[in-house]
Amino acid sequence: MGVVALAAGGHHNVGLRADGTVVAAGSDISGQRDVSGWRAIVAVAAGGHHSVGLRADGTVVTAGNDTFGQRNVSGWCDIAAVAAGWFHTVGLTAGGSVVAAGGHRGDQRDTSGWSGIVAVSAGKGHTVGLQDGGSVVALGTDSHGQCDVSGWNGMVAVAAGGHHSVGLRADGTVVAVGRNDDGQCDVSAWRDIAAIAAGSRHTVGLTADGSVVAAGCTASGRCSISGWSGIIAVAAGWSCTVGLRADGAVVARGANADGKCDVAAWNLSG
Repeated sequence: MGVVALAAGGHHNVGLRADGTVVAAGSDISGQRDVSGWRAIVAVAAGGHHSVGLRADGTVVTAGNDTFGQRNVSGWCDIAAVAAGWFHTVGLTAGGSVVAAGGHRGDQRDTSGWSGIVAVSAGKGHTVGLQDGGSVVALGTDSHGQCDVSGWNGMVAVAAGGHHSVGLRADGTVVAVGRNDDGQCDVSAWRDIAAIAAGSRHTVGLTADGSVVAAGCTASGRCSISGWSGIIAVAAGWSCTVGLRADGAVVARGANADGKCDVAAWNLSG
């Protein structure tokens, strides 16, 4: 079976099937759901109004809004991972450098000096990178201290939300900095976490036993995931939470006026 994965954006969600094809649900106001023709995809990302797919050959495809040049990725090659912010797209090369396109202000894409990066995440206006030694770098909008990650060490994963950043330590604990008016950074008590995701105003943690925890804004039920089990991956969008079960089924909670949570028919493994 190939890779299966989820991505949650501003008003849409994207799913990567095991056969390398892609599905999407939610708003299509900018054509961000125009992914039915994508093939040989190995990773996906979802931004504010655009979708990103990483092909097996290391090139990148996009769909949706391009107001700020967030889809200007045609020249990218040798890409190993992708991330999408509200107005920008980030690519991690196989050599550990980072490329970026778009951005409302532009400073969130000034990643040319980064090296030794093993993972990237993109928030509303900032970009976060995990270095191979477990330290973290960040740049872009820092209005709430979301880029204050210079003291982080021993990290194995990072996530960038609307105005906050989250880090997962090797021991399964979690740290967060940035905007906390909804409690999205109140994660110090979490334990045994295996994966993290960050939305606009909430943070999600996947535990080693397949259950899910969440902190932050509870509007529309985006944090009402305590009953989930058998989850192997999570994604957090601007107003929803999405989970992938081991059998390939997908569950979602949150605001659904645009239909982004209509994923019950998805089976990414089949």
